[in-house]
Amino acid sequence: MQRGRPAPLGARVDEKGTNFAVFSSAAEQVDLCLFDRSGEQTRRYTLTQSGDSIWHGYLPGCTAGQRYGYRVHGPYDPDKGLRCNSAKLLIDPYARALSGAFNWCDAVFDYARQQDPEELQISTVDSAPFVPKAVVCSDAAATRFDRPLIPWSETIFYEANVRGYTMRHPAIDDADRGTFDGMRNKTVLEYLKALGVTSLELMPVHAFIDEQHLADQGLRNYWGYNSISFFAPTARYAKSDAIGEFRNMVQAIHDAGLEVILDVVYNHTGESDRLGPTLCFRGLDNLAYYSTESDSPATYINDTGCGNTLNADHHRVQQLVLDSLRYWHKDMGVDGFRFDLATVLGRHDHGFSATHPMLELIETDDELRDAKLVAEPWDPGPGGYQLGNFSQRWAEWNDRYRDTTRRFWRGDHGMAGELARRLRGSAGIFEARGRLPFASVNFVSSHDGFTLADVVTYEHRRNHSNGEDNRDGHSHNYSCNYGYEGPTDDPAIIETRARQRLNLLATLFVSQGTPLLLAGDEFGHSQQGNNNAYAQDNETAWLDWAKLEEQSPFGEQVRNLIRLRREMPLLRGPQYVHGREVRWLRPDGASMADHDWAHARAFCVVLSASDAEDAVSAVALLINGTDALCTFELPDMGRTGGGTLLFSSAGDAAVSERKASLPALTISLVGSV
Repeated sequence: MQRGRPAPLGARVDEKGTNFAVFSSAAEQVDLCLFDRSGEQTRRYTLTQSGDSIWHGYLPGCTAGQRYGYRVHGPYDPDKGLRCNSAKLLIDPYARALSGAFNWCDAVFDYARQQDPEELQISTVDSAPFVPKAVVCSDAAATRFDRPLIPWSETIFYEANVRGYTMRHPAIDDADRGTFDGMRNKTVLEYLKALGVTSLELMPVHAFIDEQHLADQGLRNYWGYNSISFFAPTARYAKSDAIGEFRNMVQAIHDAGLEVILDVVYNHTGESDRLGPTLCFRGLDNLAYYSTESDSPATYINDTGCGNTLNADHHRVQQLVLDSLRYWHKDMGVDGFRFDLATVLGRHDHGFSATHPMLELIETDDELRDAKLVAEPWDPGPGGYQLGNFSQRWAEWNDRYRDTTRRFWRGDHGMAGELARRLRGSAGIFEARGRLPFASVNFVSSHDGFTLADVVTYEHRRNHSNGEDNRDGHSHNYSCNYGYEGPTDDPAIIETRARQRLNLLATLFVSQGTPLLLAGDEFGHSQQGNNNAYAQDNETAWLDWAKLEEQSPFGEQVRNLIRLRREMPLLRGPQYVHGREVRWLRPDGASMADHDWAHARAFCVVLSASDAEDAVSAVALLINGTDALCTFELPDMGRTGGGTLLFSSAGDAAVSERKASLPALTISLVGSV
């Protein structure tokens, strides 16, 4: 072992050997341990400490493929937040690949579990046989990713889970199901292209572990929000080479003209609370990587609801997050990121700040300048709801859009005015801060909560299979079963449910902002009422592609909606519209007055094109949320005076001359062509 270099962090291989560098300000000594492919430790070297708490060394002859891990010697005093324990093998935070499985057993904890959990006593049992090993990787071959670079005004996100999307797809070979290779299947990509979405948003692919309470019940983490590495792609989604298979998937998706957006979880890790396993960050430098109570360093701040919170105030954590983002964007080809619980990255001890250094580093980084940034703008911590408060660089998931749209269509009183605001990009939330309409990521369902089919089928969650006595998941879903809880053979209920699903999606695709479609909603995927399927790595959550054929007319209507959005700039304007370019009308054709909104269940919004060359000079969106037939007096639509029916959620809607008849619970689009 030679002295080596303190930068860059991680294991970096060259033609003569490998340089190792890892940060720990808590350590008194750091050992590099090498392992053979069977998992046996073969060598152990002591690293050199630099002045900035970087431990480093250069090992001649060490090549790509070498398995390794770190052992940290130092103070073990949990009451003071110090958790160094050389018996525990630690993952390199910068490891780009992991080898071997994680196994729940007493050895993976840094304390003796038989003792009083209030007074942690150090464990001397070696954890190496039970934890993944980091793998030395060659730098990715220089690849020029041919990115689609889709403008925000044309973007349509499609949220999917790699495993669940591919496990039951009939065109995918058994060996490819549940993998990155399955996701690049030609039939899959042709389907996505034909659907009309532009950006495939993948749920987390960073290496993650199952929570202990799931493993104890024979369940697995399906969603992936339990990371133990921010560089290594999970081996669960690979056949042999996770890095190469991920990059090949990205290339194929790009070749199909689609973007890849990655859901990233930089707010907490799978090490959980103070009684969780010691796998990486806790054993390296607990007080640097995690936020703890100022008067009780043994106690983690739990603003994430997952046991711990990453310390975004620490400069090494900021460097880690930024280096991870750069790696996935530049070397792995990812086009953008959706940040889970993004407010954690902007949280100081005194609360959230949109100008937090962590957020500003991400926003201004030159290597990320063309990456899409999307925030989930809330967390369970105090003051954690920050919708609309991120900078101009970000888009944000808009849960108020989801709730408003669901409530209006299920018949809640007084929702028309709120729906009107959501239709026009939620300007009241974003415009005052200089944000453009794309900032509102509109959705009616996502991975978290009921699927769209379940929104119109269940009024109560059915999460018993999660093993938490049905206490987990949202209790307020703004759903409606239309007369029967669960599946039914009643044709009237079936028709109403299909109509309402189409109403919700039609509202989504005619609204200003950036739409997000949950995979499977376009053909009626159901989770049988489970609205928290994070633990359902099985046929409950895996997409049932048989429904694609069963509901083919519905899928065609969804494709038509997406096509209309793509072909009609009026529906996706990059600027907010006010004044004469937008009119709000009652069914009788009169302008909506302020007092009309309180009780309205039917109304019309007319958008006019300022460009005389636009193929459609005006479009009228007719919404009948009542339980009866509603006749609309159509306004002057420009060139032709009247209009043409472009879309309707009801097959018997009719337009003639200057009138439109809409059955109960119907949304229609009329354009002047």
